[in-house]
Amino acid sequence: MTRFLSEALQAEEPQFRLGLRQLEAANGAPSTDIRLSSAIHQETRTKLRELGLDPDDTSPGELYYALEKRIAQDDRRLTQYLRAQAATHVSAEGDIVAGMVHAIHALPDTKICFGIKHSSLKKMLLAHPPKKAMHQLHYRSINSFLKHEPALLALAAAWLSEGDSWQAKFLSSYKKLESHDFETRTISLLEPRSPQWKQFSKEIMKTYHHTILSFKELGAIVFMPLSEDDVPAGSVTATLCLALHELNEIRACSTYLKLNQVRPDFGKLVKEVAISEPKLNSTLLNQPLPWNLIQRYYSRIKSSLSEAIFEPYVQLEEMNWYSVEKQLAQIDPALHFWRHTSFLGLVDAAKKPVSLNIVDAALNYVNQLSFEDRVVQYFQRSLWHELLLRYMKQDPVDEAVLHELQPAYAEETA
Repeated sequence: MTRFLSEALQAEEPQFRLGLRQLEAANGAPSTDIRLSSAIHQETRTKLRELGLDPDDTSPGELYYALEKRIAQDDRRLTQYLRAQAATHVSAEGDIVAGMVHAIHALPDTKICFGIKHSSLKKMLLAHPPKKAMHQLHYRSINSFLKHEPALLALAAAWLSEGDSWQAKFLSSYKKLESHDFETRTISLLEPRSPQWKQFSKEIMKTYHHTILSFKELGAIVFMPLSEDDVPAGSVTATLCLALHELNEIRACSTYLKLNQVRPDFGKLVKEVAISEPKLNSTLLNQPLPWNLIQRYYSRIKSSLSEAIFEPYVQLEEMNWYSVEKQLAQIDPALHFWRHTSFLGLVDAAKKPVSLNIVDAALNYVNQLSFEDRVVQYFQRSLWHELLLRYMKQDPVDEAVLHELQPAYAEETA
């Protein structure tokens, strides 16, 4: 069974097998790896039946194309549903992106974040004028740009236009940020609709194929306008899935920064978080752990937690993580098939997995990827996290979090 995990994760051997042995030994040999592999095997067989396939006689390639067909059907239905939602609740035009944003807002989840203040973001943009973005959107001065465009949209345009050099300079300015440059607010979901933005989006998508931009440190997601006349098949499902995924990333980033806000190197941490996912530099499970994994763990056991571990900066209700496929089913119940599939899959003869994760399936479909070129990174990330979550125990996790992140510890080591 451990062989399945190794091949599904495309792990380096023998390091992976040795690491599992250490985890098993440290936890009293509970056979967690075998139990997880067995559960995946059984649940994958159930999903194969739901797809109308024979669990005993279905190749990985047949599964891949069956998932492609399923995504195509679901995407057409989801697109119609979101158009109807937009026409009913937002505007008569039935704009897909507007329907998507409305559906996300309507979800019964927590959308509170700890993000850079808009006033602080404006100051940074004034210090680093994004001239190419201004030109793309037909503004002659940075003052005019920021007067007519929200700072978050100005940054999004800059991120897509300015190139690596400008991005590096702008990120360097994060090192000067302090906790008073941040505020607790609702996550921003922006959907620019002006003719300039629609034209800009067309040009950008020719090169980058971006449908959303996420800024974790700002607590914001920007949805690029989609052409009503030419919406690529699969793009609606892919965009919605990625947006829901990024909401979790923003929540985790927010709690991490809140818990670190009294550190003297806070600005440096903000820059690091903006570039890559934050990690807990702990020997827990014999490796540094992504903070979003810690967030996900606490979300699972929240009912048994005490507020004390996070006080005074983070409230218990902020330690949330929401399953992408569960939220999709809340938006459109017809998508219920994808529930509990995030870490399900088969492994082919070349020891590469076929993912049942809806994010991978949607990306494979919208990008028209062949079986040989398929992406599986969201499945592998979910499987790796699920494996580690099953070995985690509350007391060691609490100790690791308190040691590295609690303000009292931070002040002592400053």
